[in-house]
Amino acid sequence: MIPRKEKEWRLRHAFPTPIMIRVLIIEDDPMVAKFNAIFVERIPEFKLVGVARGIEEGWTYLNEEAVDLILLDVYMTNENGLDLLMELRRENHPVDVIVVSSANDRGSIQTALRFGAVDYLIKPFEFDRFQDALLRYKQTFQDMKKEAIQQEEVDRLFLTKGNSNKDVPKADLPLPKGITKETYIRVLREINKHSDWFSTNDLVEATGISRVSLRKYLQYLTNSDILLFDVDYQRTGRPLHQYKLTNQGYDYVVSVLKEEK
Repeated sequence: MIPRKEKEWRLRHAFPTPIMIRVLIIEDDPMVAKFNAIFVERIPEFKLVGVARGIEEGWTYLNEEAVDLILLDVYMTNENGLDLLMELRRENHPVDVIVVSSANDRGSIQTALRFGAVDYLIKPFEFDRFQDALLRYKQTFQDMKKEAIQQEEVDRLFLTKGNSNKDVPKADLPLPKGITKETYIRVLREINKHSDWFSTNDLVEATGISRVSLRKYLQYLTNSDILLFDVDYQRTGRPLHQYKLTNQGYDYVVSVLKEEK
């Protein structure tokens, strides 16, 4: 029989509890705040903790609730949201900020960058751009929860698409021999659901594609710098091959899947 503690460990790791990212919206326009709230609730693993109509109300939430991410407007009635961003950084507050605003002047954008905003959305924007910002943030959030971070994951945090030494294939380039477009799209759709490391087994169960066939697709994606590759040695000593989208790989997958819609 399996000891009770080991059985509990296996159950926890077989069905991990998703980490919910707690979001505060600071926006003085009720209609914009409503739509931003709807967008947040459409994205898995994000939880809306509240909507504040100004900086003072925003501070009330921050002092009373655990908040991971603020969606911050700039131009509010008699207030500038960037003042809050600067104050948060002066106080070394750990909350992250995505600016969501109609402010498209160079000064506002430079200030947001200098004071550590993780993204900047200019109104009006499509849901796809909003979702892209939150999914990118989720990858960073999960990476930063780890005790130790690998170089590849550091690269995901600091390198832009143009910094890679490898060329990611363009969405419209022909695929190499032995890789069919239909199966390739099925694999990409499933990979796109994973914001963290996944295994070949995860894809086999979800797609029904054989392990041998999947290895060929995963090898191509890894060689193209679309996926990171790692080996995790389990408690039994058996190696588990794991994969994870690079930042530029995420951009590539999103562009391919958009063309297929």
